[in-house]
Amino acid sequence: MVRETPKENRIAHYIRETRAELRKVVWPTRQEATNLTLIVVGTIVAMSIFFGAIDYLLTMLFRFLIVR
Repeated sequence: MVRETPKENRIAHYIRETRAELRKVVWPTRQEATNLTLIVVGTIVAMSIFFGAIDYLLTMLFRFLIVR
């Protein structure tokens, strides 16, 4: 009689592989994380100002065209 090996529990397999992958991760230092966060926030602020200015200018242009 041929014995089959029991299948590994899918959840246990998932957790074991996830832990193995997390051990491979190179986590940023606190300073790197702070610098990257500041870059992201600065970019968001700059893009918000840019798109706000474009929106304002287009609104003024359309108001000028409609009123005329």
